[in-house]
Amino acid sequence: MNDFEKYEFDRLGYIVIPDFLTDDQVKALSAAIDELEEDALAQCGRQPDKISAIGLEYRQDAERGYFASGAREEGNTLIIEDFFNADPVFDILIDHPPTMAYIRAIIKERPTVNNSEIRIRYPGNQTGSHMGGPVGRKHRYYYSGQGIDCMMVRMVYFVHDVGPGQGEFCVVPATHKSNMLSPYEGTNPDTEPGMIGLPVKAGDAIFFTENLRHGGLTNRSRQTRKTLHVGYGPYWMKSQNHSTMDEEPNVLPSTFARWNDAQRLLFRAHRTLLDNAKK
Repeated sequence: MNDFEKYEFDRLGYIVIPDFLTDDQVKALSAAIDELEEDALAQCGRQPDKISAIGLEYRQDAERGYFASGAREEGNTLIIEDFFNADPVFDILIDHPPTMAYIRAIIKERPTVNNSEIRIRYPGNQTGSHMGGPVGRKHRYYYSGQGIDCMMVRMVYFVHDVGPGQGEFCVVPATHKSNMLSPYEGTNPDTEPGMIGLPVKAGDAIFFTENLRHGGLTNRSRQTRKTLHVGYGPYWMKSQNHSTMDEEPNVLPSTFARWNDAQRLLFRAHRTLLDNAKK
């Protein structure tokens, strides 16, 4: 992470990183997302296995190790959490050198993965505005004599172009430093003052602090928008996926067994998981 990127990240709360993934990585990840989407949708008819604290109904695939919420329909979204368990293709993103260069520049303690989700946003879908301002220690943005020191950050990877009207990721720049919560009623990002959409190309990434106010503009196109999200924080922070909020990370022993030591260290309960993988 160079000085220009650090400056912009500190100033705005986010940066757009062009050409972050190779063409081959984009193709492999896109195909894996498509396959997992169909697998998760095939389970939509059954009763939920878990209801999150915010009311999302999740179905768990115990064999492939993921949780899924949502449905393929106008205005809806499908969220697939713990996708690393489901397909080794996603291991590309575990200890991904370009990603870790950004993470280690921003998180001062040993970083670990605390969030992993595929977001599949169907036409008409919108992600409401959230965060920004004094939203609690867990999401804190801080600057000290050692530079930027974040709690929760997220890297969003794009496997296809997302332009105006296609449900762009959106932000209210600099709200990670606000001393006030947003006074605007509702959570509609399309009408919130100061909210801007960020167009991207396949292979780009957006890196941001979770303290920043953000969301997803309405997808007014017929293109389904598919993104990969991986969140990081200090090693002592538990899972921040909604399906397993503040629990130990949901990593299958078989998943952990195929990773190398550097990849294993990116998960909080690596010692327990390693013991289980050896059994």
